[in-house]
Amino acid sequence: MDFSPSSKGQEVLTKLKSFMREEVFPVEDQYFKDLKAQANPWVVLPIIDELKAKAKAQGLWNLFLPKSDYGAGISNADYALMAEEMGRSFMAPELFNCNAPDTGNMEVLVHYGSDEQKKEWLLPLLDGKIRSAFCMTEPGVASSDATNMEATATIEGDEVVLNGRKWWSTGIGHPDCKVLIFMGLTNPDGPKHAKHSMVLVPKDTPGVKVERMLPVFGELDEPYGHGEVSFTNVRLPKTAIIAGPGRGFEIAQGRLGPGRVHHCMRAIGAAERALDLMIKRATSREAFGKPIVNLGGNRDIIANARISIEQARLLTLKTAWLLDTKGVMGAMSEVSQIKVVVPNMLQTIVDQAIQMHGGAGVSEDFPLTSMFAYARCLRLADGPDEVHRGLVAKLELLKHK
Repeated sequence: MDFSPSSKGQEVLTKLKSFMREEVFPVEDQYFKDLKAQANPWVVLPIIDELKAKAKAQGLWNLFLPKSDYGAGISNADYALMAEEMGRSFMAPELFNCNAPDTGNMEVLVHYGSDEQKKEWLLPLLDGKIRSAFCMTEPGVASSDATNMEATATIEGDEVVLNGRKWWSTGIGHPDCKVLIFMGLTNPDGPKHAKHSMVLVPKDTPGVKVERMLPVFGELDEPYGHGEVSFTNVRLPKTAIIAGPGRGFEIAQGRLGPGRVHHCMRAIGAAERALDLMIKRATSREAFGKPIVNLGGNRDIIANARISIEQARLLTLKTAWLLDTKGVMGAMSEVSQIKVVVPNMLQTIVDQAIQMHGGAGVSEDFPLTSMFAYARCLRLADGPDEVHRGLVAKLELLKHK
């Protein structure tokens, strides 16, 4: 098991780090200030398009697609290190066309989409001309058990009719969001994991309504956002169903494996930045006649943060390697393990960084509050901690039957 990047991976990673250092970090603070100053922050500021064009020109584009005719053809293990670098800045992933949920939606279309669906939606997404959203979680049921879904995708002749309400549909507020992937119940009497379908829905289809944007700890995460969306007798041709009726869970399983690695490596990048901020603050401020780093157990906190980051990175790289060599089914336990370990690690380190910053830690002068919200939400997104622990335990117990 060798986690050293390939020669191609190292070349791209070096270019990516240079781009982050020279193009992203110098403009990051001003970008977020300018965005918040807008009367309507649900916009794409010119700097985003400028940086996207530069990234594309340098070949730093669609890096997340392994072994694909559509992307850079970089392995999961190589991309994991790139995702970590992007995770150091909240504005970075979109600049390389590597932001969720578009990455997952593009992977779905690459692996399961028809030629017609790829032409209509995949190619514009790959080109960064449009954005997308994923509509799965529902407000009326415990969506940690996805079989609870009540929204329907009913086949009527040559059409599929959608009804129901979804929420936490990330990216729905982006001005370039043009297509949604909706998951709904098609075969109520079918096998447990063959009842649901995934359907491609143009956002402007009659019957689709964004009811509200949902704040997270008081922030709306403009210009992406998380929305509550109603679907009322939304009629689409049956060809809008991805891969055919009843294959929703199969598609979801394939979508979530690599996506969870992406999430976790970005979170590790955020943890590295939080630790960096923590150390700079602790060594530059004094209290009670000593540098803050020498007060209480702060040196232990810094040491434990480093240890935790290294442990989390190694487990996530192992998971990426397994996805490359064994596929999703060969990495089931590890995918769930990292989804428990990494967000909790990030949440702990960010909380400690906030504490060492004092009042400044909970202000907008530092990105720590956004990082904390990100970590806390990640413990729910793509399955809560408890569901992942349950799967790890199940697979472990099977070894002892």
